[in-house]
Amino acid sequence: MTEVIYENYDCKETIRAVKDAMDILNGRWTISIIAALCFNKKRYSDILRDVSGISGKMLSRELKDMELNKLVKRTVLPTQPITVEYELTEYGKELKTMINNLAAWGITHRKLVTEKEQILAEAPKLTTTKSNLEA
Repeated sequence: MTEVIYENYDCKETIRAVKDAMDILNGRWTISIIAALCFNKKRYSDILRDVSGISGKMLSRELKDMELNKLVKRTVLPTQPITVEYELTEYGKELKTMINNLAAWGITHRKLVTEKEQILAEAPKLTTTKSNLEA
């Protein structure tokens, strides 16, 4: 993957590049499907199980879009019944670093938010009374 030095881009070029990426990755399930396929190739039913909340119809639509965008390769295996496997293409594998970075950020963020919620839950409740206001 070619490393881009963002300091050489102006703001508009950077925003355009991010928008181009988001146009491809903006589907509600796209990132989750890519994350599921980062580990290894999977059958349709495996992806459906791994990506909780997605319907079969939506998974089919997302996989077709991802195949058109050269992110996913679909392989039909000569079995009875027919088995279909999906895997990231070499181009799609370039997103693994982004997925790993997003996962690391998400773990950190979840800890930060839950720690803050815990601190707020444990903080003594402040009550406003007339005597407090007069003091």
